[in-house]
Amino acid sequence: MASAGTGVAAPHKGWTLVLSSVGVFMAALDALVVTTALPVLRTSFNASLSDLEWTINAYVLTFACLLLSVSALADRFGRRRLYAIGLVIFAGTSALAAVAPNVGVLIAARAGEGLGAAIIMPVSLTLISDAFPVQKRGAAIGMWGAVSGFAVAIGPVFGGAVVTGLDWHWIFWFNVPIGLVAALLTMSRLTESYGPRQPLDLYGLALACVGFFLLAWGLVRVSSVGWASAQVSTSLIVGAIVVGVFLVVETRRRAPMVRLDLFRNRAFNAASWVNFFMYAPLFGVLFLMAQFLQYGLGDSPLMAGMHLLAWTGVSMFIAPIVGPLADKYGNRPFMALGMALQAIGFGWVAMASEPGVSFSGIFAALLVAGVGIGIVFPTVANGVMTSVGADQTGIASGTSATLRELGGVFGVALTASIFAHPGNYTSPEIFITNFSNAIWLCAALSAIGALASLTYPRHSALQVQHRPPTLAETAVPSTVDG
Repeated sequence: MASAGTGVAAPHKGWTLVLSSVGVFMAALDALVVTTALPVLRTSFNASLSDLEWTINAYVLTFACLLLSVSALADRFGRRRLYAIGLVIFAGTSALAAVAPNVGVLIAARAGEGLGAAIIMPVSLTLISDAFPVQKRGAAIGMWGAVSGFAVAIGPVFGGAVVTGLDWHWIFWFNVPIGLVAALLTMSRLTESYGPRQPLDLYGLALACVGFFLLAWGLVRVSSVGWASAQVSTSLIVGAIVVGVFLVVETRRRAPMVRLDLFRNRAFNAASWVNFFMYAPLFGVLFLMAQFLQYGLGDSPLMAGMHLLAWTGVSMFIAPIVGPLADKYGNRPFMALGMALQAIGFGWVAMASEPGVSFSGIFAALLVAGVGIGIVFPTVANGVMTSVGADQTGIASGTSATLRELGGVFGVALTASIFAHPGNYTSPEIFITNFSNAIWLCAALSAIGALASLTYPRHSALQVQHRPPTLAETAVPSTVDG
């Protein structure tokens, strides 16, 4: 079918929604599916704690660093084409992960999956926006977001089921046929579209990747060599310098990756830092929780995934209720309440986690933390989007999403640095004690997020017309991102 007077085929709405959702489902699922397999990966590869950190962080860090550059590439080279390339990259690197002979290859493959996800997530949203008229776009993006949230909720369960019933390799093998078929259908069923040829900030991209990698590397190395190591101090200092140079460069670029002037906006600044401090403890707890359930409490991988649903699944039911309430009463009280509940829940987990504890002893605590997440998700996203004008929503959502993902990376690294102890895997009692210490850190980070939410204005100065959510609202990664 052709658009009148153009001779250009009109986008096929059904295929666009289905194929965009398939890609997002894979990317969101893979951000969390590995968590319940971490104990098995540790024994299969004789992996260290820092190796396990990088199986998570390689994915999330690559995703975060490349997220802001993908839209410009898609506009220039074609959104359909780049989306198909992202699916192929994701499928190919998943195959590499499945056959990885050692943990180094697995980490490299996970970084490749992060590259594929960085393409899939934002471009799939653009494809939907192109295909659907404004009056139907909100419903379409809502379905897209629901698929992402469902993948996040079932990720640990799916990973546990595969590891229990098949083998850990299959958590990656499943992506291969799905990704390749989706790529072929994308090229044959979707219509190509282009956007304005935006300049590519390659200098900014390189500096951001190097700086954030060095910071993450330094934090991850703490678990192996300690805070006093020259490796750690040098990596952190050089990384901070490179990030500082990146920030200076961005202020002088005509088309920067990151609009630093956005952080002068009180509402945007507050919502974005709440995003950071929501994700840092969230990923930190998730990294350790699946191991705690299996090694500390004796769960099977499948049972660990089922138990995690008490935490990750409840937010799916809370978020739709809170969204309309925030529109009526404002974002600030809900952001503060949600972050406070997350802090209380994590603090409760830390306090209850002692030798001899059972899952029933932490169930209510996980439920409280999950309710907190469900309250924060829609309100912090709405806070970002209503803090800027219509011409800045794209860069605002991308900037906030990048800060959020970096929060996840540093949350895993910081939490693991507190947890690290030579005897962690020799005794469940030692494991539980150090797990409790690390979760107290996550509770403290959540409390900082609650304080940050109080700097959000009671009523945003900008009255922005309500619009469908963008990447800041719905993209995952990594994470329990709904």
